[in-house]
Amino acid sequence: MTPTPVGMRCPECMNQRTRVVRNPTGTPSALSVGGFPATVVLIAINVIVYLIEILHGGGGTSLSTKTIYDMGGLWGPAVSEGGDWWRTITSGFVHVSIFHIGFNMYLLFILGRLLEPSIGTPRFVFLYFASLLAGSFFALWFSPDAVSAGASGAIFGVLGATFVIARGRRLDAIAGQIGILILINLVFTFSDGTISVGAHVGGLVAGVLSGLLIVAGEQGRYGRGLSRSNRLALELAAMGVIGVLSFVLALAVA
Repeated sequence: MTPTPVGMRCPECMNQRTRVVRNPTGTPSALSVGGFPATVVLIAINVIVYLIEILHGGGGTSLSTKTIYDMGGLWGPAVSEGGDWWRTITSGFVHVSIFHIGFNMYLLFILGRLLEPSIGTPRFVFLYFASLLAGSFFALWFSPDAVSAGASGAIFGVLGATFVIARGRRLDAIAGQIGILILINLVFTFSDGTISVGAHVGGLVAGVLSGLLIVAGEQGRYGRGLSRSNRLALELAAMGVIGVLSFVLALAVA
């Protein structure tokens, strides 16, 4: 299987003179950024925030806990007692070091350019933020007194969704590669005491659930007579519920 600018395609498909549908959801696509505009925007936001962090932290490439907290890092008491609910979102755009953001953005670029064109930008955005919020919920549930930050919870969600969707489309080679990548990252997650286990597990769970929703739609499990636009609305609503529920639970366990 080969990743292409329009998604995942098999070798036989690459040699066929078929009409390629760049955006299967029927929504406008931004051809100027290669079919994965949300991925580009998310990477840009993360990089800009990190540059602000460096300036705020005195110009270093590794940030202190105080700087991470000041820039919107996730911390239970600040959410529960201080009312800083927005930290459940901003923490997904704050990073602790140049290696941290470098690895996360590299992985987001690889996965985003593979998955976003194949499911459409709206689905990708809802999937990303549902995973981010689920990661915040699990992080607060597992360790509310720790300051945590990073896009890895959302990226784990993208990993999980990519695996499920590849399996659903019978792209076993890609599913196998993504599965190995997930296992390797989970080993690092559980073996490194500085990594937020909750954020990674929560993001992965939300990503898998979102992927199952998309696969169910592609396999016609919502009804064969359902139009493409109605199916898209149903999938986005369901992913939105995952995100909202995660947000509410995050406030409850903080």
